[in-house]
Amino acid sequence: MQEKTMNTKFSSKALVLGKNIDTDQIFPGRFLEIVDPVEIGKRCLSGVDPDIAGNFPQGGIIVAGTNFGCGSSREHAAIALIQMGAGVVIAESFARIFFRNAINLGLPLVTCPGISDKVKAGDEITVDIIEGKITLKGGGEILPCPPIGGQAMSILSAGGIKPLMRAKLASN
Repeated sequence: MQEKTMNTKFSSKALVLGKNIDTDQIFPGRFLEIVDPVEIGKRCLSGVDPDIAGNFPQGGIIVAGTNFGCGSSREHAAIALIQMGAGVVIAESFARIFFRNAINLGLPLVTCPGISDKVKAGDEITVDIIEGKITLKGGGEILPCPPIGGQAMSILSAGGIKPLMRAKLASN
């Protein structure tokens, strides 16, 4: 099985969100009838601020507090973040179902306790998901975090669970 090349290091100004950002804030229920992924991305985080998606950089970094992705189990939330251009989401903790949905759809998530106290909106940061470190520019402080490994990295490297399974089936 050949894995696709994926980005494992991200550098960007941080979009900083608070605690308990739920899936309805990430992708509000009033948009659930939308099926075009590009249109889904245009409405990402509109439950927090309707202008976020239009100004978010491709490959950008989101930093949040605890319990990111809580609420309903809608996959639209992870799809919206991917389509908006998020390269990685770093949070103090993630809701379990959101975590699984995001990894299965190919969105890297990094857990980093205490990051909310260290990063402010617009701070330039670098994330290495293999080494498990976040470098804060300016101060040069390095925050350790659990690296993404094992099955989650296999899924991400393939571009998501569906491409991984297609590749496995094709190699048999």
